[in-house]
Amino acid sequence: MGFRALLTDKDAEGKVTSSVQMLDDARLPEGNVTVDIDWAGLNYKDGLCLTGGGGLVRTYPHVGGIDFAGTVRDSSDARYKVGDQVVLTGWRVGETHWGGYAERARVNADWLVPLPQGLTTRDAMIVGTAGLTAMLAIDRLEAAGLTPEAGEVLVTGAAGGVGTIAISMLARLGYQVAALSGRPQHAEALKALGAASVVDRNEFLAQPDKVLESARWAAVIDNVGGKVLGKVLKQVKYGGSVASIGNAGGIELSTNVLPFILRGISLFGIDSVMQPYSTRVAAWARIAGTFDLGAYAGLVREVGLEELPEAAREILAGEVKGRMLVKVGESLWDTPS
Repeated sequence: MGFRALLTDKDAEGKVTSSVQMLDDARLPEGNVTVDIDWAGLNYKDGLCLTGGGGLVRTYPHVGGIDFAGTVRDSSDARYKVGDQVVLTGWRVGETHWGGYAERARVNADWLVPLPQGLTTRDAMIVGTAGLTAMLAIDRLEAAGLTPEAGEVLVTGAAGGVGTIAISMLARLGYQVAALSGRPQHAEALKALGAASVVDRNEFLAQPDKVLESARWAAVIDNVGGKVLGKVLKQVKYGGSVASIGNAGGIELSTNVLPFILRGISLFGIDSVMQPYSTRVAAWARIAGTFDLGAYAGLVREVGLEELPEAAREILAGEVKGRMLVKVGESLWDTPS
């Protein structure tokens, strides 16, 4: 049988293009579970894969899509049977292994998790890699001692997928949230999600740079890196923590040791790609009980496979607000479990 897929290829001159094609099942990569995909997500990393950026894709032709949700079509692994609904994020699927921009995928069962109770496959992709990363960051900050009583939590890159979901979940958990964004036109939407205040990124970076600045934040979830991360480290309260999860503002980090040795702050790196199964299941369960999907509905945009090349350009240019969902197939089981 055949299936539709967005196939990305590179020509002899190095130009990367994508087009929707019909592919035979024989072209699916190795794996012990085959999934009929309902929904996928579009993340910053997907934008890089679809445009050849970052060297993430090494072998062409390729099917991108770093996360997807759907229904098991065939399985030789005892953990999953035909009809089970599943979610996949990480494990370099969509980079080194064909991913979710197709009506069908074949993957390793170890990379899957069961669809969390109470969520549809569409819900799961509203959350996607972005929401899982946000939840892992919150879990890590709380393990380091963060509580709502500790004070204000700053979320940088606040208008993006991780940022918006982090704001929503932090607010639902009782935290006072400040949103730092370079897109002031989204300020009201960020407040509607639960941000108590919105900080303009340009004004934030324009403040005089000191080796140690006034302590303001109990914790930070940073999606930006670069100059923004370097500055927020100097503003974290005594004993506070920063969860670093993105590099949209650059991979360089200019800082000094004073925030660490005079205020005892911690900097944590959050990776969602290689997290073990038990950690993923626990994080997804907490997401299902915390994230307000209804309140987030206005920040969700749907596209089809054909629209993905242009959508990839938009997300790399910082023009995407919230989450972009990719409608891939039709589910017969897409109701809350």
